[in-house]
Amino acid sequence: MDNVYQDIPRLYTAIAEWMACILYCLTLKRRIGIKRFAVTSVIALIIQSVFLVTTKGLPIYFWIPCMLVAVLLMYLFMYLVVDDTRTLIGYYCARAFLLAELAASLEWQLASFAATVNPSPVLQIVIFIAVYALVFAWAGYMEKSITRGIFQLEINLQDFLASVFIAAAIFAFSNLSFILSNTPFSAWVTSDVFYVRTLVDIAGIMILYVYQSRICELLAEKELGNIHQMLKAQYDKYRSYQTTFDMINMKYHDLKHQIAGLRADMSSEERQKWIDSMEQELEYYRPELQTGNTVLDTLIEGKMMTCKNNNIKVTCVADGNVLDFMHVADICTIFGNALDNAIESVSLIEDLEKRLIHISVTQKKNFVLIQVNNYCESSIKIKNGYPVTTKADKSNHGFGIKSIRYTVEKYHGTLTYNLNKNWFELKILIPQGGVA
Repeated sequence: MDNVYQDIPRLYTAIAEWMACILYCLTLKRRIGIKRFAVTSVIALIIQSVFLVTTKGLPIYFWIPCMLVAVLLMYLFMYLVVDDTRTLIGYYCARAFLLAELAASLEWQLASFAATVNPSPVLQIVIFIAVYALVFAWAGYMEKSITRGIFQLEINLQDFLASVFIAAAIFAFSNLSFILSNTPFSAWVTSDVFYVRTLVDIAGIMILYVYQSRICELLAEKELGNIHQMLKAQYDKYRSYQTTFDMINMKYHDLKHQIAGLRADMSSEERQKWIDSMEQELEYYRPELQTGNTVLDTLIEGKMMTCKNNNIKVTCVADGNVLDFMHVADICTIFGNALDNAIESVSLIEDLEKRLIHISVTQKKNFVLIQVNNYCESSIKIKNGYPVTTKADKSNHGFGIKSIRYTVEKYHGTLTYNLNKNWFELKILIPQGGVA
């Protein structure tokens, strides 16, 4: 049987490394379009295959340098395709290399065993396709399940170095028997060498998945903390607005009565002009909205001050009575964050006539439909289900939309958004009473 077990064909290894890179290029955000991606992928496969096949006959001491070059080629391919930091690309490159080692080792072990029973070339091709398809489909499923719900995967230098160390250690240990046969961890029988390599590669992949799972757990805890912080911040703003508007309303009514008294007692033309001027200034603080929901009224009025200072025109058609089943803090979260995002977006528009925001709250059969739309001149990119910010501080941005979705899902509702003819449309649909 030892005569059957030969080393993995270099072409098989090259294809495995290429497919591993493709898997993570499809998972991560790409910097190039689909056509350039396809062309780059074909070129990368050719280069990877030619390099590994032509270096097969080199002496054993060239083996490690050749593998390092192969990894470098994988990194360059991913770097040309993936739109992210070099640290994150390097992290995924280390994982791709170890995944390729597992796929190639497992496939060749099964193919070599099958050759002892039936040496049919057709069977060899079937095993090749089946094993590679299953391994990479499983890896893709694991990747999506682990990173599900993560807004922005953050990989620091420590995580990158840890992944490289794990991949290098697993690779060295799994191939130890091919270099040194006289160690406590080496196998002497050729078939056992294949078993050891495959099992060690599986263990290494699982270690990396556990490590990434822990990274995602820490990021999820961070995101959840940021969301709760935003929930509290919007509620605190509402309480501040409420206190301010209570005082303004009191002063508004008091001054209205005082002005009426002054009009009755004074007839001087100069005094009349002063009273008119005073009344015009007072109109600035006159309550403008009466939606039927005091929380919504207070929240929108609070944002109106910022809108007036930035020459933003806000229109509102809202039946606030349909929101009575919602908690005060949840109303603050949804409308506070939606309006903050809209105000931030239109404030960047130079043409003051285009600084427009529209709010709508209506009842559609047994659902509450909430829409917050704003004029938008820039394109919107979506990553992991959320708009991608153009700000430099990406790690602390985007939690407004996420906190809205978190709140909407509490009531079994849905959140959607899209760009339609220069209007960014945020739509929320919630079952009446919050029960699906």
